[in-house]
Amino acid sequence: MTAMKPTAPLDALQHVPWPEIKDSTGSAAAIPGLLTTVARGDADTAESALGQLRGRICQYGFVVDQATAATVPFLWELVRLPQVTCRAGILRLLKSIADARQWEDTAAAYPKLLRHPDNHVAWERQARLAVRAQRGVLRDLLAERDTDIVRASTELADALSD
Repeated sequence: MTAMKPTAPLDALQHVPWPEIKDSTGSAAAIPGLLTTVARGDADTAESALGQLRGRICQYGFVVDQATAATVPFLWELVRLPQVTCRAGILRLLKSIADARQWEDTAAAYPKLLRHPDNHVAWERQARLAVRAQRGVLRDLLAERDTDIVRASTELADALSD
């Protein structure tokens, strides 16, 4: 019987067709590099990459795009790795995504938006569902010693409790 080889962090990035999906800048092709930098960079470098990533997948802190839902599982993966220096920031980004209702609220007022070829409302819902899908991770994060991580985890848990 062969032992299963543990997967490396972000190993599944290669399975997402990043150049074919959109982020706020157009092609989402840069997202894997930003996620890798968040995973491996020193504190300043990781924080900078996370800021760039936020601008691409949750612009202004409340506008998500097509690539957001595909990126969320990798954010959850990173937040579980103790060596990642900006885990509280990742949790705050996940909370912003969970709270995002820009397109949904706008479509309620302007139903024609639902017929737009880029279905922003569906992308927003998919992103929120992706955040909810791994909310069980929060149990472990709430037990961390780092008070910033505990605070950000609590805020995300509260956002997901509705």
